[in-house]
Amino acid sequence: MKIRKIVAYILTFLVLVFSIVALLAIWDIIDYEHLIKRMFQSLMVILASSAVIVLIFAILDRTDKSEHESNS
Repeated sequence: MKIRKIVAYILTFLVLVFSIVALLAIWDIIDYEHLIKRMFQSLMVILASSAVIVLIFAILDRTDKSEHESNS
């Protein structure tokens, strides 16, 4: 369960940072020509890979619990 919290905090932080940069770009405070497209592509890659990692850990955790219950 600890890895899920870590992944959730990391993704929340990334979404917050990307949202701030997007807002700055909307208000023309920073130049955003290709920045926002790259940010969202990066966010999608991070989201997909973290989902796979969480899925793997969930499967491993489930098998550990079932083995522990069968041994008891």
